[in-house]
Amino acid sequence: MQARPDGASPQGTLPAKSQKLPRPIPLGRNTALSRDPVSGELNPVVKNSSLAAPAGTIRSRVTLVQAPCTVAAPDGTEVRGLTQSDFRLFEDSAAQEIASFDASATPASIALVIDASPSIFHQLAEMRGAARALVENLSPADEIAVVSFSSEAHLLLPFSKDRGLLDRAIDSKYLAEVENSSESRIYESVFLTAREIFQGRTGRKAIVLLTDGQDSGLGLTWDPRSASPSTGVGASRLAFDDVAREFGADGIALFIVSTENRPLGMTREWLESHRNEMLVTAEARKENMPNYTLYLAELARRAGGQLYFLREIGNLSEIYRRIALAIGAQYTLGFYPTAGTTRPGWRSLRGELAEGAKVPSGSQLTCRRSYYVSAFQ
Repeated sequence: MQARPDGASPQGTLPAKSQKLPRPIPLGRNTALSRDPVSGELNPVVKNSSLAAPAGTIRSRVTLVQAPCTVAAPDGTEVRGLTQSDFRLFEDSAAQEIASFDASATPASIALVIDASPSIFHQLAEMRGAARALVENLSPADEIAVVSFSSEAHLLLPFSKDRGLLDRAIDSKYLAEVENSSESRIYESVFLTAREIFQGRTGRKAIVLLTDGQDSGLGLTWDPRSASPSTGVGASRLAFDDVAREFGADGIALFIVSTENRPLGMTREWLESHRNEMLVTAEARKENMPNYTLYLAELARRAGGQLYFLREIGNLSEIYRRIALAIGAQYTLGFYPTAGTTRPGWRSLRGELAEGAKVPSGSQLTCRRSYYVSAFQ
């Protein structure tokens, strides 16, 4: 069995004798981006990366589609103990047979992605305490990786169960290094995290992103067309749509924590009423919603993720505790699409609680709402 290049065992755990925090690994330096002229997709090729999957690993992205779901009782507590027969799944309104079911029985792979740019650097002490709160509410079997970013993204800790190493990563001087720039490449960093460090990993997967949302990498504006790939010169540059596609293809659960205030008009009711349409609009601008917060909400919408606002709850540790509980109570439903995977593009998903499911009256199911079939399977 081939050893993993990050020093971990093939199952992803670091050897018991390993107590030394590895040096940070810059993400993206070994990735070349090339946009396919037919499909319009980026086809990143990782060359000589220490993060690449072991030789012989096949990255199966859409043969089995996974839909992470949670069920909440009216008081907000997670409903546990449900079985496969308690759920129904639909793709483009066609019922799907649930072929696999995981009620949080397998360990999760969780990447903690921390914005260390100057705009939110003052939150660093609270970030460290909150990260520990997240860990305290996770299973000891769950593996955690740590990524920090400003103008570049760095992997501070590859996936590990070693909580001592995690403490060192959180306290690392590299997390406290704020570069001499005002750049914050948010979307590029989460794209590279999803692309590079999750390669070859199976089971439940999640990214927890902490940021203010003010991205300086993609040139996003009030014009929603700025989210789409360029044409001609610069066509191979990363675009917001590419980031959404990556999450749509990989099935990584996304939890975003914004350090900004929730815009007054961005109520849960407003988000629900716009769940099937682009959120960056002239209407939202008239409601004085910042476009950078709208893009965070838009990524959560497309990825089936959840967006939290720090100042709404007031305590980062409490938000991280809630995220950990959501990950711990997650159900993962897998199915083989009856329509096959020969037609690339977005497909809608809908999850329902089956009639007779033993849940408190008024319980709500939150489930991935779409997935993306890549042209590069």
